[in-house]
Amino acid sequence: MYQVKRQPRSEYPSIRNLRYHALVWGQPQEGQAPWVLVHGWMDVAASYQFVVDALAQNHYLIAPDWRGYGQSQAGPEGEPQVDSFWFADYLADLDFVLDHYAPHQQVNLVGHSMGGNVAMLYAGVRPERIRRLINLEGFGMPATVPAMAPGRYAKWMDELKKFHANAVSLQSYDSADSVARRLMKTNPRLAPDKAAWLARQWARESSSGAWEIQGHAAHKLSTPLLYRVEEVLAIYQRISAPVLAVEASDSGPDQWWKGAYTLAQYHERLQSVPNARVARIDNAGHMLHHDQPEALAALMEGFLE
Repeated sequence: MYQVKRQPRSEYPSIRNLRYHALVWGQPQEGQAPWVLVHGWMDVAASYQFVVDALAQNHYLIAPDWRGYGQSQAGPEGEPQVDSFWFADYLADLDFVLDHYAPHQQVNLVGHSMGGNVAMLYAGVRPERIRRLINLEGFGMPATVPAMAPGRYAKWMDELKKFHANAVSLQSYDSADSVARRLMKTNPRLAPDKAAWLARQWARESSSGAWEIQGHAAHKLSTPLLYRVEEVLAIYQRISAPVLAVEASDSGPDQWWKGAYTLAQYHERLQSVPNARVARIDNAGHMLHHDQPEALAALMEGFLE
């Protein structure tokens, strides 16, 4: 199994009445901005461990589990079961996380996939909080038009009924090895030792002996809200921090959206960011922080430090 080089500590700050979980490496360093690493959809904070281990220098790093992922609560204790997650909550949660860990200083913000999308929006809403930003494959989504709204709301309500009928769930596995095999099937570049380690972060053994994904099933539901590109670009225009948009050689919106949204369109959107440049990691897929952690760590340190 993969051997961790820089061991994190777990902390459990109270974030908007939720018991959040964060992995923290290192200690605050005077005159240096902390690094805040936010993960993607159906992932966990520990996903950054390989990159942290590959860094040449020691840094103060904070990686929270988003609400409903990993060890962070999905909803407050004693309240009814959560059945929806709203994107705006991620921005507000991040704001409170920064208030907790860096109330009087800027941070270097790194986000992967969904976390990259959150990071980009947050940096435009709170530009004064961000020193530098790295967006790892946070491409955004295809543009929508108002005529899509009725169908989106109907689809969401239909999925809610299935969820409350217990027809929506996350797959469980009979062993950690089965979880590791699932991770390698999704990402053929993932080495067996890393998969074996990640499996025990991505899933937990239940009292029945099954290995269950550390994610809330409601994350699987679609959103009824439209993705309004005009609003996104208005936010991008307010980003004051330098931005590094990192892409993997074997990934991108062209593959995911089948022509509805392309890499060229993403690059066009990036032109709204006042100070942004694009970098590429070769021989990597969407989970580039797993595929090429050394190359990514060098790129991150060169940009942030």
